[in-house]
Amino acid sequence: MHIHGSCHCGAITYEAEVNPEQTMICHCSDCQALSSTAFRVNVPSKTEDFKLLTGTVREYVKVGDSGARRAQGFCETCGTQIYATSAEEPRPVYMLRAGAIRERQALVPQVQSWRQSALTWLGDWPNIPAKQKG
Repeated sequence: MHIHGSCHCGAITYEAEVNPEQTMICHCSDCQALSSTAFRVNVPSKTEDFKLLTGTVREYVKVGDSGARRAQGFCETCGTQIYATSAEEPRPVYMLRAGAIRERQALVPQVQSWRQSALTWLGDWPNIPAKQKG
């Protein structure tokens, strides 16, 4: 599926190819804090399928709950989060943030990761398979 994305202020625009069947919900504590909400919806795009059209994505590196060093990409003007990826080269995949994707309505989560960190008030979502960790 071909998608188009941008930050809130429009300084960063991109396009990518994604498989909507790989859309996921992440409940890890980093996704909760970085998104300022209960979870984040992501969809992966291979590096060769992700194309930055305008702007410059600012990055900082965070060691995730998994122990991996992850580069968090965002717009330095408006703060919109664009992706997470490996802090080291080569970067095989960009985990694109569904909220910044124009076609987000078509990106229905197929799996939950880090369910052990899910906020209890979310309740159980039995129709979306869950992995306790990443």
